[in-house]
Amino acid sequence: STPSRQVALEGLRLVREEDSYANLVLPRLLRSHRVSGRDAAFTTELFYGSLRAQGRLDAIIAACVDRPLAKVEPALLDVLRLGAYQLLDMTVAPHAATSETVALARAEVGAGGASFANAVLRRVGEKDLATWIAEVAPDREKDPTGHLAVVHSHPRWVVRALSDALAGNGRSRDEIDQLLEAQNQAPAVSLVMRPGLTDLDELIDHGASQGRLSIFAAAWPSGDPGGMDLVKQGRVAVQDEGSQLAALSLALGADDLVLTDDAHWLDLCSGPGGKTALLGGLTIDHDADLLAVELQEHRTELVDRAVASLREAGCEITTLTADGTTIGAERPGEFSRVLADVPCSGLGALRRRPEARWRRTPADVGQLGAIQRDLLTSALDATAPGGVVAYVTCSPHLAETRLIVADVLKRRDDVERLDARPAVRAGLLPAVRDEVELGEGPDVQLWPHVHGTDAMFICLLRRLPVPTEEGTPSS
Repeated sequence: STPSRQVALEGLRLVREEDSYANLVLPRLLRSHRVSGRDAAFTTELFYGSLRAQGRLDAIIAACVDRPLAKVEPALLDVLRLGAYQLLDMTVAPHAATSETVALARAEVGAGGASFANAVLRRVGEKDLATWIAEVAPDREKDPTGHLAVVHSHPRWVVRALSDALAGNGRSRDEIDQLLEAQNQAPAVSLVMRPGLTDLDELIDHGASQGRLSIFAAAWPSGDPGGMDLVKQGRVAVQDEGSQLAALSLALGADDLVLTDDAHWLDLCSGPGGKTALLGGLTIDHDADLLAVELQEHRTELVDRAVASLREAGCEITTLTADGTTIGAERPGEFSRVLADVPCSGLGALRRRPEARWRRTPADVGQLGAIQRDLLTSALDATAPGGVVAYVTCSPHLAETRLIVADVLKRRDDVERLDARPAVRAGLLPAVRDEVELGEGPDVQLWPHVHGTDAMFICLLRRLPVPTEEGTPSS
Protein backbone atom coordinates (compact mmCIF):
# COMPACT_ATOMS: atom_id res chain seq x y z
CA SER A 1 0.00 0.00 0.00
CA THR A 2 1.12 3.55 -0.73
CA PRO A 3 1.51 4.69 2.94
CA SER A 4 3.96 1.80 3.45
CA ARG A 5 6.05 2.94 0.49
CA GLN A 6 5.93 6.57 1.62
CA VAL A 7 7.18 5.58 5.07
CA ALA A 8 10.01 3.51 3.55
CA LEU A 9 10.94 6.47 1.33
CA GLU A 10 10.89 8.89 4.25
CA GLY A 11 13.16 6.50 6.15
CA LEU A 12 15.66 6.37 3.28
CA ARG A 13 15.66 10.18 3.12
CA LEU A 14 16.37 10.53 6.85
CA VAL A 15 19.19 7.99 6.66
CA ARG A 16 20.68 9.81 3.64
CA GLU A 17 20.22 13.44 4.66
CA GLU A 18 20.49 13.32 8.44
CA ASP A 19 22.80 10.32 8.99
CA SER A 20 19.98 8.75 11.02
CA TYR A 21 20.30 5.15 12.20
CA ALA A 22 17.93 2.85 10.35
CA ASN A 23 17.03 0.86 13.46
CA LEU A 24 16.01 4.04 15.31
CA VAL A 25 14.25 5.76 12.40
CA LEU A 26 11.88 3.02 11.33
CA PRO A 27 10.03 2.29 14.62
CA ARG A 28 9.45 6.04 15.05
CA LEU A 29 8.05 6.41 11.53
CA LEU A 30 5.79 3.35 11.85
CA ARG A 31 4.35 4.78 15.06
CA SER A 32 3.87 8.35 13.75
CA HIS A 33 2.18 7.13 10.54
CA ARG A 34 0.19 4.50 12.45
CA VAL A 35 1.42 1.69 10.19
CA SER A 36 0.92 -1.72 11.82
CA GLY A 37 0.39 -5.43 11.15
CA ARG A 38 1.05 -6.63 7.60
CA ASP A 39 1.67 -3.09 6.35
CA ALA A 40 4.40 -2.64 8.96
CA ALA A 41 5.99 -5.95 7.95
CA PHE A 42 5.93 -4.88 4.28
CA THR A 43 7.43 -1.46 5.12
CA THR A 44 10.15 -3.05 7.25
CA GLU A 45 11.19 -5.48 4.52
CA LEU A 46 11.15 -2.77 1.86
CA PHE A 47 13.08 -0.21 3.93
CA TYR A 48 15.79 -2.50 5.32
CA GLY A 49 16.00 -4.54 2.12
CA SER A 50 16.55 -1.47 -0.05
CA LEU A 51 19.26 -0.22 2.31
CA ARG A 52 21.06 -3.56 2.42
CA ALA A 53 20.83 -4.10 -1.32
CA GLN A 54 21.71 -0.52 -2.27
CA GLY A 55 25.02 -1.37 -3.96
CA ARG A 56 23.52 -4.16 -6.03
CA LEU A 57 20.40 -2.13 -6.87
CA ASP A 58 22.54 0.81 -7.97
CA ALA A 59 24.59 -1.43 -10.27
CA ILE A 60 21.36 -2.65 -11.90
CA ILE A 61 19.74 0.82 -12.09
CA ALA A 62 22.96 2.19 -13.61
CA ALA A 63 22.59 -0.34 -16.42
CA CYS A 64 19.09 1.02 -17.12
CA VAL A 65 19.73 4.76 -17.21
CA ASP A 66 21.50 6.99 -19.71
CA ARG A 67 23.42 9.10 -17.20
CA PRO A 68 25.72 8.55 -14.20
CA LEU A 69 23.75 7.84 -11.01
CA ALA A 70 25.40 10.89 -9.42
CA LYS A 71 23.38 13.00 -11.89
CA VAL A 72 20.06 11.45 -10.81
CA GLU A 73 18.27 13.51 -8.16
CA PRO A 74 18.86 11.75 -4.79
CA ALA A 75 15.14 11.62 -3.90
CA LEU A 76 14.38 10.06 -7.29
CA LEU A 77 17.21 7.54 -6.87
CA ASP A 78 15.71 6.51 -3.52
CA VAL A 79 12.35 5.95 -5.29
CA LEU A 80 14.05 3.86 -8.00
CA ARG A 81 15.79 1.71 -5.37
CA LEU A 82 12.47 1.00 -3.67
CA GLY A 83 10.88 0.09 -7.00
CA ALA A 84 13.78 -2.11 -8.14
CA TYR A 85 13.83 -3.91 -4.78
CA GLN A 86 10.13 -4.73 -5.05
CA LEU A 87 10.59 -6.01 -8.62
CA LEU A 88 13.69 -8.13 -7.95
CA ASP A 89 13.57 -9.19 -4.31
CA MET A 90 9.97 -9.15 -3.08
CA THR A 91 6.85 -11.05 -4.03
CA VAL A 92 5.08 -7.87 -5.20
CA ALA A 93 3.22 -8.19 -8.53
CA PRO A 94 5.36 -6.38 -11.16
CA HIS A 95 2.54 -4.08 -12.33
CA ALA A 96 1.83 -3.05 -8.72
CA ALA A 97 5.51 -2.50 -7.93
CA THR A 98 5.88 -0.28 -11.00
CA SER A 99 2.61 1.68 -10.82
CA GLU A 100 2.82 2.34 -7.06
CA THR A 101 6.46 3.44 -7.35
CA VAL A 102 5.69 5.73 -10.30
CA ALA A 103 2.89 7.30 -8.21
CA LEU A 104 5.41 7.81 -5.41
CA ALA A 105 7.84 9.47 -7.86
CA ARG A 106 5.06 11.78 -9.08
CA ALA A 107 4.22 12.82 -5.51
CA GLU A 108 7.86 13.34 -4.55
CA VAL A 109 9.54 14.80 -7.64
CA GLY A 110 6.79 15.64 -10.15
CA ALA A 111 5.64 14.43 -13.55
CA GLY A 112 9.13 14.36 -15.14
CA GLY A 113 10.44 12.15 -12.36
CA ALA A 114 7.43 9.86 -12.69
CA SER A 115 7.94 9.23 -16.40
CA PHE A 116 11.69 8.68 -15.84
CA ALA A 117 10.91 6.18 -13.05
CA ASN A 118 8.39 4.42 -15.28
CA ALA A 119 10.93 3.96 -18.08
CA VAL A 120 13.70 2.77 -15.75
CA LEU A 121 11.53 0.31 -13.81
CA ARG A 122 10.16 -1.21 -17.01
CA ARG A 123 13.73 -1.98 -18.03
CA VAL A 124 14.59 -3.35 -14.56
CA GLY A 125 11.52 -5.60 -14.71
CA GLU A 126 12.58 -7.18 -18.03
CA LYS A 127 15.02 -9.56 -16.24
CA ASP A 128 15.07 -11.44 -12.96
CA LEU A 129 17.67 -10.90 -10.26
CA ALA A 130 19.93 -13.80 -11.25
CA THR A 131 20.07 -12.57 -14.87
CA TRP A 132 20.85 -9.03 -13.77
CA ILE A 133 23.62 -10.17 -11.43
CA ALA A 134 25.21 -12.26 -14.17
CA GLU A 135 25.15 -9.11 -16.31
CA VAL A 136 26.34 -6.41 -13.89
CA ALA A 137 28.66 -8.21 -11.41
CA PRO A 138 32.36 -8.49 -12.34
CA ASP A 139 33.66 -11.96 -13.18
CA ARG A 140 34.45 -13.90 -9.99
CA GLU A 141 37.70 -15.35 -11.35
CA LYS A 142 39.10 -12.02 -12.58
CA ASP A 143 37.79 -9.75 -9.82
CA PRO A 144 36.61 -11.79 -6.81
CA THR A 145 36.25 -8.76 -4.52
CA GLY A 146 34.24 -6.80 -7.10
CA HIS A 147 32.04 -9.82 -7.75
CA LEU A 148 31.24 -10.31 -4.04
CA ALA A 149 30.70 -6.56 -3.59
CA VAL A 150 27.86 -6.60 -6.14
CA VAL A 151 26.38 -10.02 -5.34
CA HIS A 152 26.24 -9.37 -1.58
CA SER A 153 25.92 -5.60 -1.77
CA HIS A 154 28.87 -4.53 0.39
CA PRO A 155 31.50 -1.92 -0.58
CA ARG A 156 34.74 -3.44 -1.91
CA TRP A 157 36.80 -2.24 1.05
CA VAL A 158 34.40 -3.93 3.49
CA VAL A 159 34.58 -7.23 1.56
CA ARG A 160 38.40 -7.08 1.76
CA ALA A 161 38.43 -6.13 5.45
CA LEU A 162 36.02 -8.93 6.41
CA SER A 163 37.96 -11.48 4.39
CA ASP A 164 41.17 -10.37 6.18
CA ALA A 165 39.36 -10.57 9.53
CA LEU A 166 38.35 -14.19 8.87
CA ALA A 167 41.93 -15.13 8.02
CA GLY A 168 43.34 -13.08 10.92
CA ASN A 169 41.12 -14.99 13.35
CA GLY A 170 42.19 -18.42 12.11
CA ARG A 171 39.19 -19.01 9.85
CA SER A 172 39.09 -19.67 6.11
CA ARG A 173 38.69 -16.81 3.64
CA ASP A 174 36.30 -19.15 1.81
CA GLU A 175 33.70 -18.33 4.48
CA ILE A 176 33.37 -14.79 3.11
CA ASP A 177 30.26 -15.67 1.06
CA GLN A 178 28.51 -17.05 4.16
CA LEU A 179 29.55 -14.07 6.28
CA LEU A 180 28.33 -11.49 3.74
CA GLU A 181 25.10 -13.43 3.26
CA ALA A 182 24.54 -13.57 7.04
CA GLN A 183 25.07 -9.82 7.27
CA ASN A 184 22.18 -9.37 4.81
CA GLN A 185 19.76 -11.41 6.92
CA ALA A 186 17.44 -9.53 9.26
CA PRO A 187 18.48 -10.54 12.79
CA ALA A 188 15.99 -12.23 15.09
CA VAL A 189 14.92 -10.08 18.03
CA SER A 190 16.78 -11.12 21.16
CA LEU A 191 15.91 -9.86 24.62
CA VAL A 192 18.03 -9.56 27.74
CA MET A 193 16.67 -10.17 31.22
CA ARG A 194 17.96 -7.61 33.69
CA PRO A 195 19.64 -9.64 36.46
CA GLY A 196 17.43 -10.02 39.51
CA LEU A 197 14.44 -8.23 37.96
CA THR A 198 12.75 -11.02 36.00
CA ASP A 199 13.19 -14.62 34.93
CA LEU A 200 12.56 -16.81 31.91
CA ASP A 201 9.23 -18.15 33.23
CA GLU A 202 7.81 -14.64 33.38
CA LEU A 203 9.01 -13.91 29.84
CA ILE A 204 7.57 -17.18 28.51
CA ASP A 205 4.19 -16.05 29.90
CA HIS A 206 4.54 -12.99 27.64
CA GLY A 207 5.27 -15.03 24.51
CA ALA A 208 9.08 -15.19 24.53
CA SER A 209 11.20 -18.35 24.59
CA GLN A 210 14.67 -19.23 25.82
CA GLY A 211 17.58 -17.58 24.01
CA ARG A 212 20.15 -19.59 22.10
CA LEU A 213 23.44 -18.69 23.78
CA SER A 214 23.41 -16.27 26.70
CA ILE A 215 22.13 -17.25 30.15
CA PHE A 216 20.26 -13.93 30.29
CA ALA A 217 18.79 -14.09 26.76
CA ALA A 218 15.25 -14.69 25.57
CA ALA A 219 14.04 -14.94 21.98
CA TRP A 220 11.14 -12.80 20.77
CA PRO A 221 8.99 -14.30 17.97
CA SER A 222 8.75 -11.18 15.74
CA GLY A 223 7.76 -7.54 15.69
CA ASP A 224 8.54 -4.84 18.24
CA PRO A 225 8.49 -6.03 21.89
CA GLY A 226 8.45 -2.39 23.08
CA GLY A 227 4.78 -2.60 24.07
CA MET A 228 5.42 -5.39 26.59
CA ASP A 229 5.09 -4.32 30.24
CA LEU A 230 8.41 -5.93 31.17
CA VAL A 231 10.17 -3.72 28.60
CA LYS A 232 8.30 -0.58 29.70
CA GLN A 233 9.28 -1.32 33.31
CA GLY A 234 12.96 -1.67 32.36
CA ARG A 235 13.17 -5.28 33.52
CA VAL A 236 13.77 -6.56 29.98
CA ALA A 237 15.40 -4.89 26.96
CA VAL A 238 16.34 -5.68 23.38
CA GLN A 239 20.01 -6.70 23.15
CA ASP A 240 22.01 -8.87 20.78
CA GLU A 241 23.32 -12.05 22.41
CA GLY A 242 26.87 -11.19 21.31
CA SER A 243 26.69 -7.94 23.30
CA GLN A 244 25.37 -9.86 26.29
CA LEU A 245 28.28 -12.31 26.13
CA ALA A 246 30.79 -9.44 25.96
CA ALA A 247 29.50 -7.96 29.24
CA LEU A 248 29.09 -11.38 30.86
CA SER A 249 32.69 -12.40 30.04
CA LEU A 250 33.89 -9.56 32.26
CA ALA A 251 31.24 -9.90 34.98
CA LEU A 252 31.34 -13.72 35.31
CA GLY A 253 34.46 -14.93 33.57
CA ALA A 254 36.89 -12.72 35.49
CA ASP A 255 35.78 -14.06 38.88
CA ASP A 256 38.77 -16.30 39.50
CA LEU A 257 41.24 -13.75 38.05
CA VAL A 258 40.51 -10.64 40.05
CA LEU A 259 42.89 -10.47 43.03
CA THR A 260 41.82 -7.10 44.38
CA ASP A 261 38.87 -6.08 46.48
CA ASP A 262 35.98 -6.25 44.01
CA ALA A 263 34.31 -3.05 45.13
CA HIS A 264 34.64 -0.81 42.06
CA TRP A 265 33.75 -1.56 38.45
CA LEU A 266 33.97 0.82 35.48
CA ASP A 267 32.19 0.99 32.12
CA LEU A 268 34.36 3.41 30.16
CA CYS A 269 32.14 4.05 27.09
CA SER A 270 28.73 3.24 28.48
CA GLY A 271 26.14 4.76 26.11
CA PRO A 272 23.45 3.76 25.28
CA GLY A 273 23.61 1.52 28.36
CA GLY A 274 22.80 -2.07 27.36
CA LYS A 275 26.06 -3.62 28.59
CA THR A 276 26.08 -1.20 31.55
CA ALA A 277 22.73 -2.55 32.72
CA LEU A 278 23.90 -6.17 32.47
CA LEU A 279 27.11 -5.40 34.38
CA GLY A 280 25.22 -3.24 36.87
CA GLY A 281 22.74 -5.99 37.59
CA LEU A 282 25.58 -8.35 38.48
CA THR A 283 27.35 -5.95 40.86
CA ILE A 284 24.99 -6.99 43.66
CA ASP A 285 26.38 -10.55 43.68
CA HIS A 286 29.88 -9.10 43.97
CA ASP A 287 29.11 -6.37 46.52
CA ALA A 288 30.44 -3.88 43.96
CA ASP A 289 29.50 -0.48 42.63
CA LEU A 290 29.64 0.57 38.96
CA LEU A 291 30.74 3.86 37.43
CA ALA A 292 29.37 4.38 33.89
CA VAL A 293 31.26 7.02 31.90
CA GLU A 294 29.90 8.49 28.67
CA LEU A 295 31.25 11.38 26.61
CA GLN A 296 27.94 12.79 25.34
CA GLU A 297 25.26 14.17 27.64
CA HIS A 298 22.33 12.77 25.63
CA ARG A 299 23.88 9.30 25.69
CA THR A 300 24.42 9.56 29.46
CA GLU A 301 20.66 10.13 29.70
CA LEU A 302 20.11 6.89 27.76
CA VAL A 303 22.35 5.07 30.26
CA ASP A 304 20.38 6.55 33.18
CA ARG A 305 17.18 5.31 31.58
CA ALA A 306 18.66 1.82 30.97
CA VAL A 307 19.73 1.39 34.62
CA ALA A 308 16.80 3.14 36.38
CA SER A 309 15.01 -0.08 37.38
CA LEU A 310 18.28 -1.62 38.64
CA ARG A 311 18.97 1.43 40.81
CA GLU A 312 15.51 1.07 42.32
CA ALA A 313 16.39 -2.56 43.10
CA GLY A 314 19.47 -1.44 45.05
CA CYS A 315 22.29 -1.61 42.47
CA GLU A 316 24.87 1.11 43.06
CA ILE A 317 25.33 2.59 39.58
CA THR A 318 26.70 6.12 39.05
CA THR A 319 26.78 7.85 35.65
CA LEU A 320 29.32 10.49 34.69
CA THR A 321 29.51 12.57 31.51
CA ALA A 322 33.26 12.71 30.89
CA ASP A 323 36.01 11.78 28.44
CA GLY A 324 36.92 8.12 28.90
CA THR A 325 40.44 8.73 27.60
CA THR A 326 41.28 10.80 30.70
CA ILE A 327 39.74 8.57 33.40
CA GLY A 328 42.89 6.42 33.68
CA ALA A 329 44.98 9.48 34.57
CA GLU A 330 42.33 10.94 36.88
CA ARG A 331 41.50 7.74 38.77
CA PRO A 332 44.53 5.45 38.37
CA GLY A 333 44.36 1.90 39.69
CA GLU A 334 40.90 2.36 41.18
CA PHE A 335 38.82 -0.34 39.45
CA SER A 336 38.95 -4.12 39.56
CA ARG A 337 36.90 -4.67 36.40
CA VAL A 338 36.79 -2.31 33.45
CA LEU A 339 34.71 -2.61 30.29
CA ALA A 340 36.14 -0.72 27.33
CA ASP A 341 33.40 -1.16 24.72
CA VAL A 342 35.02 1.33 22.37
CA PRO A 343 33.45 3.36 19.52
CA CYS A 344 34.07 1.50 16.27
CA SER A 345 33.05 1.27 12.61
CA GLY A 346 30.11 -1.02 13.45
CA LEU A 347 31.03 -3.43 10.65
CA GLY A 348 29.96 -6.28 12.94
CA ALA A 349 26.39 -4.99 13.26
CA LEU A 350 25.50 -4.56 9.59
CA ARG A 351 22.51 -6.89 10.03
CA ARG A 352 20.72 -4.28 12.15
CA ARG A 353 22.41 -1.14 10.82
CA PRO A 354 22.71 -1.87 7.11
CA GLU A 355 23.36 1.80 6.25
CA ALA A 356 26.73 1.74 8.08
CA ARG A 357 28.32 -0.10 5.16
CA TRP A 358 27.61 2.83 2.80
CA ARG A 359 28.36 5.51 5.39
CA ARG A 360 31.71 4.33 6.69
CA THR A 361 35.03 4.69 4.85
CA PRO A 362 38.51 3.22 5.41
CA ALA A 363 39.54 6.67 6.70
CA ASP A 364 37.01 6.31 9.54
CA VAL A 365 38.73 3.14 10.69
CA GLY A 366 42.05 5.01 10.87
CA GLN A 367 40.55 7.89 12.86
CA LEU A 368 38.78 5.53 15.24
CA GLY A 369 42.05 3.64 15.81
CA ALA A 370 43.61 6.58 17.67
CA ILE A 371 40.58 6.86 20.00
CA GLN A 372 40.47 3.09 20.52
CA ARG A 373 44.16 3.02 21.54
CA ASP A 374 43.68 5.96 23.94
CA LEU A 375 40.61 4.36 25.52
CA LEU A 376 42.31 0.99 26.01
CA THR A 377 45.35 2.72 27.55
CA SER A 378 43.08 4.71 29.87
CA ALA A 379 41.17 1.54 30.83
CA LEU A 380 44.41 -0.24 31.77
CA ASP A 381 45.64 2.77 33.76
CA ALA A 382 42.33 2.87 35.68
CA THR A 383 42.62 -0.83 36.56
CA ALA A 384 43.92 -1.99 39.94
CA PRO A 385 46.78 -4.51 40.02
CA GLY A 386 45.24 -7.94 39.45
CA GLY A 387 42.15 -6.35 37.87
CA VAL A 388 40.76 -7.23 34.45
CA VAL A 389 39.89 -5.13 31.37
CA ALA A 390 37.53 -6.33 28.64
CA TYR A 391 38.35 -4.61 25.34
CA VAL A 392 35.24 -5.01 23.17
CA THR A 393 34.27 -3.83 19.68
CA CYS A 394 31.27 -4.43 17.46
CA SER A 395 33.61 -4.79 14.49
CA PRO A 396 35.79 -7.69 13.40
CA HIS A 397 38.13 -5.36 11.43
CA LEU A 398 41.70 -6.32 12.40
CA ALA A 399 42.70 -2.64 12.63
CA GLU A 400 40.06 -2.16 15.36
CA THR A 401 40.65 -5.40 17.22
CA ARG A 402 43.83 -7.45 17.37
CA LEU A 403 46.08 -4.71 15.98
CA ILE A 404 44.89 -2.16 18.56
CA VAL A 405 45.54 -4.60 21.41
CA ALA A 406 48.97 -5.55 20.03
CA ASP A 407 49.89 -1.89 19.62
CA VAL A 408 48.94 -0.96 23.20
CA LEU A 409 50.60 -4.06 24.71
CA LYS A 410 53.84 -3.27 22.87
CA ARG A 411 54.20 -0.21 25.08
CA ARG A 412 53.40 -1.91 28.40
CA ASP A 413 55.02 -4.56 30.55
CA ASP A 414 52.36 -4.47 33.27
CA VAL A 415 49.64 -6.33 31.36
CA GLU A 416 49.01 -9.95 30.37
CA ARG A 417 46.55 -11.18 27.77
CA LEU A 418 44.10 -13.75 29.11
CA ASP A 419 42.32 -16.56 27.30
CA ALA A 420 38.86 -15.05 26.83
CA ARG A 421 37.26 -18.35 25.81
CA PRO A 422 36.53 -19.73 29.31
CA ALA A 423 35.23 -16.29 30.29
CA VAL A 424 32.83 -16.21 27.34
CA ARG A 425 31.74 -19.78 28.13
CA ALA A 426 30.81 -18.63 31.64
CA GLY A 427 27.99 -16.58 30.08
CA LEU A 428 26.69 -19.40 27.87
CA LEU A 429 23.70 -21.59 28.63
CA PRO A 430 24.87 -24.92 30.11
CA ALA A 431 23.32 -26.85 27.19
CA VAL A 432 25.55 -25.13 24.61
CA ARG A 433 28.62 -24.39 26.74
CA ASP A 434 30.74 -27.13 25.17
CA GLU A 435 29.35 -26.90 21.64
CA VAL A 436 29.88 -23.24 20.77
CA GLU A 437 32.97 -22.76 18.65
CA LEU A 438 35.14 -19.95 20.03
CA GLY A 439 38.19 -20.16 17.78
CA GLU A 440 41.85 -20.64 18.63
CA GLY A 441 42.02 -17.81 21.21
CA PRO A 442 43.20 -16.10 23.24
CA ASP A 443 40.64 -13.50 22.07
CA VAL A 444 37.11 -14.39 21.01
CA GLN A 445 35.64 -13.16 17.72
CA LEU A 446 31.94 -13.91 17.31
CA TRP A 447 30.45 -14.11 13.79
CA PRO A 448 26.92 -13.74 12.36
CA HIS A 449 27.36 -16.82 10.13
CA VAL A 450 28.79 -19.01 12.91
CA HIS A 451 27.13 -17.80 16.12
CA GLY A 452 24.07 -15.93 14.81
CA THR A 453 25.19 -12.83 16.73
CA ASP A 454 26.71 -9.51 15.75
CA ALA A 455 30.46 -9.84 15.07
CA MET A 456 31.64 -8.88 18.58
CA PHE A 457 35.34 -8.98 19.44
CA ILE A 458 36.21 -9.74 23.08
CA CYS A 459 39.74 -9.47 24.49
CA LEU A 460 40.51 -9.83 28.22
CA LEU A 461 43.61 -8.24 29.72
CA ARG A 462 44.88 -8.45 33.30
CA ARG A 463 46.87 -5.72 35.01
CA LEU A 464 49.80 -7.46 36.64
CA PRO A 465 50.41 -7.07 40.36
CA VAL A 466 53.21 -4.57 40.96
CA PRO A 467 56.57 -6.15 41.93
CA THR A 468 57.92 -4.91 45.29
CA GLU A 469 61.54 -3.96 46.02
CA GLU A 470 62.46 -7.59 46.72
CA GLY A 471 60.91 -8.67 43.42
CA THR A 472 57.89 -10.42 44.93
CA PRO A 473 54.52 -9.41 43.53
CA SER A 474 52.24 -7.38 45.73
CA SER A 475 48.69 -6.40 44.99
